[in-house]
Amino acid sequence: MPDVPPPFRAYTPFRRAAYTAGPAPRRQFLPREFIAPLLEQAAARLPLVDAPDLDWAVAERVHDPAYLHRWQAGQVTRQEERALGFPWSPAVVERSLGSSGATLAATRDALTRGLGINLGGGTHHAYADHAEGFSFLNDVAISACWLLDTAQARRILILDLDVHQGNGTAAIFNAEARVLTVSVHAQGNYPFRKENSDLDVSLPDGTEDAAYLTALDTQIAPVVAAFRPDFAFYLAGADVLAGDQLGRLSLTLEGLRARDDRVYRWAVRAGVPLVSVMAGGYHREPGTLIAARLGTLDAALAAYAPGLVT
Repeated sequence: MPDVPPPFRAYTPFRRAAYTAGPAPRRQFLPREFIAPLLEQAAARLPLVDAPDLDWAVAERVHDPAYLHRWQAGQVTRQEERALGFPWSPAVVERSLGSSGATLAATRDALTRGLGINLGGGTHHAYADHAEGFSFLNDVAISACWLLDTAQARRILILDLDVHQGNGTAAIFNAEARVLTVSVHAQGNYPFRKENSDLDVSLPDGTEDAAYLTALDTQIAPVVAAFRPDFAFYLAGADVLAGDQLGRLSLTLEGLRARDDRVYRWAVRAGVPLVSVMAGGYHREPGTLIAARLGTLDAALAAYAPGLVT
């Protein structure tokens, strides 16, 4: 990592027409009425860059080519749409390409700048050969495999702090010793049939700040230290907040900020390049969700470029 933090930037897929035109489900992506204020306030903190499309050939390192070809062509069954959580459309494919392209671009940033940021991404329920849980392409898995294939990382941590277990990610890397998958999630929440991550911490409904942060400090930190990653992905889910429509935990905004501070400051201390992706967040209060997203961004900047944050 560079000794002096260079200028940082964040990639966003949210300025694409696929997010702003035509019918869109509310809960699998940031609701439209949240997009403009989030981007406006994020742009006041650091430059925003529109997400590039992912190359399909890169996706095929993780996903079955036949699966990808069927989804590109719209040859999707009703059962597959139900597993995804909404109907297929060309916009679904475009959104996924943009979100995954943003994560790969952020990965390249992290290699040269120490930190890469995607204001989208974190579609961790996508398996190699099927879609689940609002996830068609597994953006973090794709970027992690790109790092391994190009020999730019040898020991990768995927730290998934979304309220839902990253079942697709766990399955994809089940036999890959070079990737450590860690998931902290609500025990009774989706997915109801969970995969085996390298480390799963399942929390009871209603878990609050103190118990959550203790789990990070006592159960996660020692395992990560022993693994000694040379690259990390952080799924910074905001759906751990109390009042989230799809979450079952009860963190406050202050607890969320303390969580984010721990992750980013660890990466800086350890000298580990890190990519931060947004992952889930479905709070019923627009202001709370935007505050959570901006708080995560501020935590990153406070750790990597403290002069930019007051």
